Amino acid sequence: MSTVKPIPDGVSTVTPNLTLKHCSTALEWYQRGLGAEQIMNMPAPDGQSVWHAEMRIGTSIFYANDEMPGMGCAAPSPERRSSVGFWLWVTDCDAAFKRAVDAGATAAMPPADMFWGDRTGTIHDPFGYSWTFATHIKDLTPDQTRQAGEDFARQMGMKP
Repeated sequence: MSTVKPIPDGVSTVTPNLTLKHCSTALEWYQRGLGAEQIMNMPAPDGQSVWHAEMRIGTSIFYANDEMPGMGCAAPSPERRSSVGFWLWVTDCDAAFKRAVDAGATAAMPPADMFWGDRTGTIHDPFGYSWTFATHIKDLTPDQTRQAGEDFARQMGMKP
């Protein structure tokens, strides 16, 4: 009987994999801009590109690799952003947002208090991905959240 674990320790059952152009540069940026920690990096035989890297932010791991011709997965770019974004729970939304912008991210939505009880701010990284920083600031009941959402919709000119 095998003792190999089907799901390795420390990973989630859903683990994002980012396809990037200039993966090594992106990994360095994720360390500076998002506070990520590099767990491992497996370079390709060409010595230039990355076949597989693992990064950790807080309690979450994500994988990254360079775009590889013929593999059917194109990397996004600042001009052609990914339709997938990331939500990062942090203790200080404003500080995390500032760190990323200071490292070269584009501010997409400055931090603001949201009607559902979180403070959030969104940046676009230099590689085509969006990251939303969130700090929970207020506990609301489902009824309070519904009412706050309806009030927000009215303020935006929408019919609740």
